[in-house]
Amino acid sequence: MTSSFDPINAKSTDITSTINEPIQQPGNRWQDLTHKVPAQFLALLAIVSVQTGAAVGKGLFAAIGPLGTTFLRLGFAAVLLLIIWRPQVRGLTRTQYINVLLFGLILATMNGAFYSAIHFIPLGIAVTLEFVGPLGLALVQSRKVKDIIWALLAVVGILLLAPLGQGGVNIIGAGLALLAGILWAGYILCSARVGRSFSGGRGLALAVAIATIIIAPFGILNGGVALLTPRVLLTGVGIAILSSLIPFSLELEALRRLPSRVFGVLMSIEPAVATLIGFLVLHEAIGLREIIAIALIVTASAGVSLASSIG
Repeated sequence: MTSSFDPINAKSTDITSTINEPIQQPGNRWQDLTHKVPAQFLALLAIVSVQTGAAVGKGLFAAIGPLGTTFLRLGFAAVLLLIIWRPQVRGLTRTQYINVLLFGLILATMNGAFYSAIHFIPLGIAVTLEFVGPLGLALVQSRKVKDIIWALLAVVGILLLAPLGQGGVNIIGAGLALLAGILWAGYILCSARVGRSFSGGRGLALAVAIATIIIAPFGILNGGVALLTPRVLLTGVGIAILSSLIPFSLELEALRRLPSRVFGVLMSIEPAVATLIGFLVLHEAIGLREIIAIALIVTASAGVSLASSIG
């Protein structure tokens, strides 16, 4: 079951046995709950949660830096996921070990690059640039004209949303955001494989623990003793829940029932949500061009969701 996943032709019926496989509580309760919710809605909820967490996390940069924030986010998420899923390390196949190790490496580098990017550039711009990864994945994997049309519509919205022509975009931040986008495409593919390799969120829990170990030395150097202050620790728990625990679990369940190319285009709403969260939480104003861009991206997202449900 670990090596047969085809991200282009996968359908929800291909993994029915995995979803319905009896597993220990509370994983079974979680899957019973999420399986009743449309996969597209799970993906959208994950987006709102992760962008809210990113905005909150940016508030910690002055105290512990972006890598310190990444360390807390992944560290607390790992603790929570390990408690919830209680994965077993012994008895795994070689393929399972490789999948979870690769997933952990991608999670560590992707999150570190993204948090470092929003240290230099606004949240909405960073997410917009980051999106080239999953959008590119959707375009490469698409075999239907309608998928390409929705993807191109999303591209127009992204170009309108990214105010690169206005200047002032830090080249380091832009580069880090693009790197995070490439890693995001890898995350989509790898998380789908992990979701098929492990029951429930056990593979996710192991991968986040590995990601924490990888980022730990950089996070400790960046954050120092400030990582131990009560306010920072409490905020870190909140960020872990919003940015890691909730979205990772929701996305993993969504990817069980959605082709990777559809999931990638559905993520086109991410820049729009990031811009709105930036406005509400970070007080970043949006203009008419941004509103038009958001409308285009939401339309593309709705279009691909409808196409997926129709089949």
